[in-house]
Amino acid sequence: MSTTLARKDTVVRNWYILDAAGTPLGRTATEAANILRGKHKVDYTPNVDCGDHVIVINCADAVLTGNKLEQKYYRRHSGWVGGLKETKYKRIMEVHPEFAMTQAVKGMMAKNSRDRGALKRLRVFRGAEHTHEAQKPVTWAQGQGGNE
Repeated sequence: MSTTLARKDTVVRNWYILDAAGTPLGRTATEAANILRGKHKVDYTPNVDCGDHVIVINCADAVLTGNKLEQKYYRRHSGWVGGLKETKYKRIMEVHPEFAMTQAVKGMMAKNSRDRGALKRLRVFRGAEHTHEAQKPVTWAQGQGGNE
């Protein structure tokens, strides 16, 4: 039996819209990461960037389950002594919910050059309006892809 392997020059990239309203942040980020990597495609090849473009809308309406709003922190360090900065996710979800979604998707991607390139195909918006209508994106239903 022969195996079909995707090649870089034959990849067709589609545009999908994910609606994050009322869904857990991590579940939406997982769906977005799988679409960006191309794992929903029949001819998925791990060493080829064969993913699609993803538009995530309504990030401000995404939910964090449990006590994550109060207990989860985003931490960054300047590299200097005493340079640790901490921000609660409650503050991030109020001020920059797009950043929280981007960080969640980034955390679910592999840390290599192929997936860093795939992250450039992620577009995140706070509300329901987005600026990519010309690409004619298709709405992605949660749980639509994958090997269930």
